[in-house]
Amino acid sequence: MTYHDPRHPALTEAELAHLGEGTLAYLREIGSDELKGKFPGLPEIAPGTKLWALFAANGQPILLSDERDRALAGALENDLTPVAIH
Repeated sequence: MTYHDPRHPALTEAELAHLGEGTLAYLREIGSDELKGKFPGLPEIAPGTKLWALFAANGQPILLSDERDRALAGALENDLTPVAIH
């Protein structure tokens, strides 16, 4: 059984996919072993290196930094509200 609260309309899959576009970005720590698929064309980085990645709400990579504060600053410079992913 599905419950629908009329005060909170349900989102379609398409609406959910675009939620936060242009306004939100998510920040997360990422290991060098995960970078190839997410940041194509990136030069080789030593295994085990931890970096901070900033992604658009739709998952597009925006920037990569070795410092969390720089990644946060990148979000703010692009008028995006950063959200941390754990």
